[in-house]
Amino acid sequence: MTPLTQLLSEKSSVNSGDLPPFLKFMGFHFGDVLDSFPEGVFLINTRWQISYFNQTAEEITGYKREEVLGRFCWDIFRADLCHQECPMRISMSTGEVLLDREVEITTKTGLKKLILINTAQLRKGDHRILGGIETFHELACPEMESSRLEQHVFADIVGVSPRMQEILKSLPLIASSDSNVLIQGESGTGKELVAKAIHQHSPRAKGPFVAVNCSAIPETLIESELFGHERGAFTGAVASRPGRFEQARGGTLFLDEIGDLKPELQVKLLRVLEERAFSRVGGNRKIPLEARIIAATNVDLHEAMRQGKFRDDLYYRLFTVPIYLPPLRQKREDIPILVKYFLEKLNRKFNKKIRGVDPKVMKLFCRHPWPGNVRELQHVLEYCFVFAKGPIITQRHLPRLESAWLGRELEIPLKTAWPNAAEPMTPLQVLERQTIITALEMAQGSKQEAARMLKISRSKLWRKMKIYQINEKDFKKRD
Repeated sequence: MTPLTQLLSEKSSVNSGDLPPFLKFMGFHFGDVLDSFPEGVFLINTRWQISYFNQTAEEITGYKREEVLGRFCWDIFRADLCHQECPMRISMSTGEVLLDREVEITTKTGLKKLILINTAQLRKGDHRILGGIETFHELACPEMESSRLEQHVFADIVGVSPRMQEILKSLPLIASSDSNVLIQGESGTGKELVAKAIHQHSPRAKGPFVAVNCSAIPETLIESELFGHERGAFTGAVASRPGRFEQARGGTLFLDEIGDLKPELQVKLLRVLEERAFSRVGGNRKIPLEARIIAATNVDLHEAMRQGKFRDDLYYRLFTVPIYLPPLRQKREDIPILVKYFLEKLNRKFNKKIRGVDPKVMKLFCRHPWPGNVRELQHVLEYCFVFAKGPIITQRHLPRLESAWLGRELEIPLKTAWPNAAEPMTPLQVLERQTIITALEMAQGSKQEAARMLKISRSKLWRKMKIYQINEKDFKKRD
């Protein structure tokens, strides 16, 4: 953020008595210093005549300084808002500082350009209005055509990178078969999305899609959860109950985090896959397996096999059709199209009309390592949607996470420890916790207002605050 943009982002109008040193010694004749600013800058007097025009403004509009000085600003910019809801006119009449307003201007050569502007009053210490100031920069990030986006989407899976294009082209063929599939990739790469896409485009699409997270079910219950149990099979088994294998009959059984399955369960799963039949816990009747098996893991199974933690024979039984999903840092060319895709989804969810992200934000996105992969990108954009009021997401809407990609000193480390605990949070947990704190700050401590901003119930907000141990000391209290 440039010093001038920081000046405009303050809540009060520009006051000559409070001008920072880089403006004081120049008064209101900015001279050559502002010509080095990366943003366009111009000033108008109270008669709406342009009194200053910097070099970047010349480059964006095509007009030379001597061509515009003394002329009305609307004659130069010919913007779509000049004679309607002109941001400069609002600032001049109300003293309000307006930030990140999207405006379409017409350059000297007749070219239409989108710019993002900030406006404020210029006043003397006695509050006499001297004119107005505006900074602006070009939104040089053209939107993709919808048809192009559709070409690179398959059942909510998006990608233009060579590896993702290979996967998108192969999915219809994989879906049409009935072979076992093993999906490998880091957390947040979209393994369950791929599994659902295969199911939805397979002959079993009318059947159920049953997902089981093998690492989330207690070890003592997972066998019963998978295979079901008969009445009296163990204490508490008061009635017979079908397991996930039976529930998935005619459809697809998705075994997520298969790499965390205990060795004894691996043996039983291998037997089921080989015999295509299983028995409930406490029962002897063989039940045919009538579901397709898709497994997924973020574990390096080759390393797990080398360490004896995963059976070789089970690996090769599941490995009939392998799919490897690359992390986002290895397919950075997918980031712009993913951003557009998520913006369209979030616009529908939040009933907003956000058109895109500032080019500076896109550059940050393309440099960030994204440890949480596509899921992290989606959560960051959703965070921005909560607080963005204009049509463009800018740097000030980004979460206050601390990492090199934001180009700032650390405020909140990416691996923040839980309060009063040594275990580090995941990046997504850090993001969710900070989102809640920011909402509470903006709501001045009002839980009701913060819940409304976050589009969750007040009770859910209370539960989240308890989980993340958010106390009143973490945000400003309501007056």
